[in-house]
Amino acid sequence: MAKKDKVFHCSECGVEYPKWIGRCEDCGQWNTVVEDISIEAKTIFGKESVEFQGLSANGKSTQRIKSGLAEFDRVLGGGAVPGSVVLIGGEPGIGKSTILLQILAAFSESHRCVYISGEESAEQICLRAERLGLSSSNVKLACETNVDVIISSVGDDTDFLVIDSIQTLCSKDVGSIPGTVNQLRTCAYGLINFAKTTNTTVFLVGHVTKDGVIAGPKILEHMVDSVLYFEGEKGNSCRILRTVKNRYGSCDELGIFEMSQAGLVNIENPSSLFLSSRTDDVPGTVTFSGMEGTRPILAEVQSLVSKSYFTSPRRTVVGWDINRLFMILAVLESKTRISFSDRDVYLSIVGGLKISEPACDLAVALSLLSARKNIIIPSGTCAVGEIGLTGEIRSIPKCLERVKESSKLGFRNIILPGLSNINDKDFPEVKFKRMNTIIDLVAFLGEEMRHDG
Repeated sequence: MAKKDKVFHCSECGVEYPKWIGRCEDCGQWNTVVEDISIEAKTIFGKESVEFQGLSANGKSTQRIKSGLAEFDRVLGGGAVPGSVVLIGGEPGIGKSTILLQILAAFSESHRCVYISGEESAEQICLRAERLGLSSSNVKLACETNVDVIISSVGDDTDFLVIDSIQTLCSKDVGSIPGTVNQLRTCAYGLINFAKTTNTTVFLVGHVTKDGVIAGPKILEHMVDSVLYFEGEKGNSCRILRTVKNRYGSCDELGIFEMSQAGLVNIENPSSLFLSSRTDDVPGTVTFSGMEGTRPILAEVQSLVSKSYFTSPRRTVVGWDINRLFMILAVLESKTRISFSDRDVYLSIVGGLKISEPACDLAVALSLLSARKNIIIPSGTCAVGEIGLTGEIRSIPKCLERVKESSKLGFRNIILPGLSNINDKDFPEVKFKRMNTIIDLVAFLGEEMRHDG
C-alpha cells in the first residue's frame, strides 16, 4: 500500500501547503491551515468512447417543477430542474432549513422527497415541521453524516434530496474530519454524481464564514449548478434569497420573503414593502428604481448630513458600496463646490436591501444634496442614473422597465439621464426631468444651491 502524504489546506480559501503555517499567505486568515491526508491516486476508467451530438435540442426542453413558493421558483429560473444541484448559504438562523422543509413538503405531494440532517436531531426537525404545519407531509427524514451510506440508502427512485449541511458530511475514503477541504470535495463530487446519474434534484445547505461567503474551497461553488444566498437583518422579518450562479436561468435574481409563524411567505409586491414607511416631507429621502435580475424594485435612499466634530468626518453606509459613496462625494465637491469635508455622512438603503448597480448614483447624489441643503424633494419623485467622474449623468440599461414600475406605483416625477430612450407620449401621466450633468441636478433643487452657504 502506498504511503499517504500529509498535506495542509486553508479551510477558508482552499490553498494547499506542504507544511503547517499559522497564517494563510493567500487570504491572510490566522489558524485556518489544517492537516489533510491525501488519498491514493486512482485511475478512473469510464467508457472507451463517447457519443457526440449537435447543439440542437431536438425538441427537448428543460423540465421544471414548481415548488409552490413563487419567489423560490423565481430565483431558480422558473422552478427546480431534475438532476440539478443547488447550494444554499446564509447566516445561522436566517431560514435555510425552514424554506427547504417547506418546499420539500410541497414537492412530496407528487414526488418522493428525502431530508438528511447532519446537524439536528430528528426530534428537532419534527418539532419545526409541526410548528410550520407540515407534520402530515410525505417527507422521509433521516440523520446521517456518512455520504456513502446516504447515497446507498436514498436510492435512485428519489426525486428531491436535501443535505443539511454539506460541511457535516464525511467519506470513508478520506482520512480527515468533516468540513476539511478534501472531505468537502469528495462528498460534493459523490452527491453531484448521484444527482446526475439518478436525475435527482439535490439541495445542499452550506455554512458561511464571518465574511458572509460559503465556507470551504471555491471549487465547491464551481461544481454545483446553482448558488443561492440568504440575506436578512436581525430583528427584521424580511428575508432575501439572491442568485449568484445559475446554469439554468439568469443570475442576480432576487426572491423576497417574510418570516412568519407559518414559515417563509411570498411577498408579491416587494416595492410596496420597501416603500411602506416612506415619508415625503423629510430632506434626504429619495426613491430609486433598481433592477434585480429581471425584476424592477423600488427602494428608498436616505441620507443624513450633519456637522462633524472629528478631524476625519465619518462616512457610514448600509446597503450600498462605501467606495461608491466616496466617489459621489468627490464629484459633488469638485463640480458643484458644495463641501462635505466638514460633515458626517450617513447613507442607508431602507428595508435591508443591498444595491450594487451604478444606476443608483443619481438617487444617492440627490439625497445627499437634499440633506446637505435641507431641501425637501418633491413628492412622488423617483431618480435613476449613473454618474461619471467628470460629472456627466450616463444612460442605464432597462430604463423602460424601471419607468413602468415607477409609474405603476404612482410616481409622477421621474428623473432620468438625458440620453434615455423613453418616449414621453407613452407615459402621459408622468413628468420626466432629463439631466445631462451634475449641475443640472443642482439646478433642479434650486438656484440657492449653486454656492455653498
